[in-house]
Amino acid sequence: MNIEEWEEYQLITDAMEDMISSMDDSSQMKAIVGHICRSGGKMVRPIMLILASRICGGDPDRSTNAALAIELIHSASLIHDDILDEGIMRRGVESAHKKFGPAAAMLAGDYMISKSIELISSYDTPVVREFGRAGMAMAEGETIDIKSTNGTFEDSNYFDCINKKTASLFAASAAMGAYIADADETTAELFRDYGEKLGIAYQIVDDLLEYTETSEDKRSYHESVSILQIYRKGMKREEAVQKATNVAIEYVDMAKNILANFEPSDAKDKLLKITDYITIEMIPEL
Repeated sequence: MNIEEWEEYQLITDAMEDMISSMDDSSQMKAIVGHICRSGGKMVRPIMLILASRICGGDPDRSTNAALAIELIHSASLIHDDILDEGIMRRGVESAHKKFGPAAAMLAGDYMISKSIELISSYDTPVVREFGRAGMAMAEGETIDIKSTNGTFEDSNYFDCINKKTASLFAASAAMGAYIADADETTAELFRDYGEKLGIAYQIVDDLLEYTETSEDKRSYHESVSILQIYRKGMKREEAVQKATNVAIEYVDMAKNILANFEPSDAKDKLLKITDYITIEMIPEL
């Protein structure tokens, strides 16, 4: 699937390029932000936001700033994650803190979060609240992740961690799209639930790729405890991989079942394609 050809992808990348071009050249910030933003991300979360808005009858142009805000706070979280994990590669390129130093990378993350707040500030309260809550949840999830290698870390801890660290931004992206299109609370809740289920499935698949050493575009000196290590306490490697795969597929199915509540449309078809693209299609062969 060539997501780079989608209208939604182009809207976000154009907005991002405009933002980078408008930045002050007098500091190193423009170079750091440019390195991070042009490193080849799939833009899945902001695309989800625009598609959810379209499903609810919204204008894509109205949701572009919110979509860019989502991508910026996501990218900032990756910078901070790499600093904490001593990540040396992200999206197939040198991580920001390795290329520019930890201090400069951390400040770039702060800049991107601040910019995301500026972008989101023009929206109504439900959108701003959803965005703020996701940011807080991501930070809480990161603190759980930091403690994962210390002491007991079981299934419940893992799912609490990924729900906050990863799924919260997926959930917020989808719900924000609905709110921007003036959808009611029930509809926004459906999209929030869809995003949460998809985010959980995505993280499990990402953990599978790391555990089976299938992914080559990300490397860190320190790794978190994943569901695979938890399952390995009581079963063989192949069984753990199969069980994690089954759980990921269950969450994908739940996400798709939620989308069944909405009428057929091009936007819905794209959301279903994204759902498979970042989960089912990425699952490593057993």
